[in-house]
Amino acid sequence: MTQSLHLPEASAERRRRLLELLAARAYRHGSFTLASGRTSNHYVNCKPVSLSGEGLALLATQMLELVEPGAAAVAGLTLGADPLVSGVAQAAALSGRALDALIVRKEAKGHGTGAWLEGPLPEPGSRITVLEDVVTTGGSSLKAVRQLREAGYTVERVVTIVDRQEGGQEAMTAAGLELCSLFLLEEVAAVSAATA
Repeated sequence: MTQSLHLPEASAERRRRLLELLAARAYRHGSFTLASGRTSNHYVNCKPVSLSGEGLALLATQMLELVEPGAAAVAGLTLGADPLVSGVAQAAALSGRALDALIVRKEAKGHGTGAWLEGPLPEPGSRITVLEDVVTTGGSSLKAVRQLREAGYTVERVVTIVDRQEGGQEAMTAAGLELCSLFLLEEVAAVSAATA
């Protein structure tokens, strides 16, 4: 039997529901080795949320609110940002806003055009907002920003689901970027602990 789904109308209620989903499905407490090589008591994997219908619908509308008004596109490094850029572009279209999605490869395509970027490329000089699932040190976001800037685009903002509060903010500031986070790690961890 198919389950019905009702998404909250109000932005504050959508944000609350999204935080609940992240605490339940994306966050784990324990001992973990991160991609950066660091060890941590906190692990955040947003894919169980961003790849669910409800989660992506909530994420897309919340992230769209933080995309720069003049942006022609949203972009992010594959794989974590793939559902995010697609979801935000669709949410924008449904709200009457033109906004395309770009996927930044981790390395240039090994055949054909050798492209780093996939999607409908905007005019050079266009503003692009980078989307990210989790920011720790900011390395993935900065790689995406570097490729976009080298392609001739203006990038000044990164929007992430969760800021792990481990140096990403400082790395973004040093690169001339504004980091906008839906949630801080401490918020997700607190909700997880309260419902455990």
